[in-house]
Amino acid sequence: MTTPGPFVKDIDTANFPQGVLQRSREVPVVVDFWAAWCQPCQVLGPILEKVAAEADGAFELVKVDVDSNQELSAQYGVQGIPMVVAFRDGKIVDSFTGALPEPAIRQWIEGILPTELDLMVDQARTALLDDDSVTAEHILRQVLDQQSDHSEAGASLASMLIERGETDDAMIVLGRLTPGSEVDRLQSAARLKASSGQDLSELEEKLAADESNEEARIDLAKALAARSEFEPALDHLLAVVRAKGPKKDDARVAMLDIFGVLGDEHPLTQTYRRQLATALF
Repeated sequence: MTTPGPFVKDIDTANFPQGVLQRSREVPVVVDFWAAWCQPCQVLGPILEKVAAEADGAFELVKVDVDSNQELSAQYGVQGIPMVVAFRDGKIVDSFTGALPEPAIRQWIEGILPTELDLMVDQARTALLDDDSVTAEHILRQVLDQQSDHSEAGASLASMLIERGETDDAMIVLGRLTPGSEVDRLQSAARLKASSGQDLSELEEKLAADESNEEARIDLAKALAARSEFEPALDHLLAVVRAKGPKKDDARVAMLDIFGVLGDEHPLTQTYRRQLATALF
């Protein structure tokens, strides 16, 4: 292996979260899973280091010795080496296995680097951090004018619109994006936010007047969820599902929206998902 330069470093399991996942939120990080005994690794490694040096900080190269970091290698599904994985924004964006020729490596690297539109999204995020939402929105809309399905720009703009209560516009933006977990989450958030303007007192009075009014119970649940009062909202919705009446599926979908906003790991999601499954069967 060649002598590591300023944009090439060795990483182990302990500092992988900071050195790769967190760092990739600032600059793309390419991880080379390798071993000293691996002949193809000896061929690929110097090429990657050469390209990283020439890129002069456009991306960083991280080298992980699989023999010394077996748990980390297993976590990322390393079955053959060399295996090269690119990270951006804390997530894997591409990978390959084997010693590719230099032209192919350069082409692959080009594919994982931020585009001009990606850099514009970064500018918008910086504007948001500076509390300049007007500039941020202007930049994001410029990006989407050029590429309507740009995932990062679309998600960022949709988040802003949802926060302002412009849920119909947010759903239009999200509808142009490739489906995925983040799009699903934001769509759920938009549907819940759409109920935030309803008067809780009126909804509570309506339900109190007729406890069997499933539509009123669902409306109240959605309004509670829009105010982040998720547990009572889920209780109301679960009651409708358990009653197995005509609004059972509407309540189920509303519960799934709340799960989507909270995330799979949230305790409320885990608790009420189990109760929902039991209530449905």
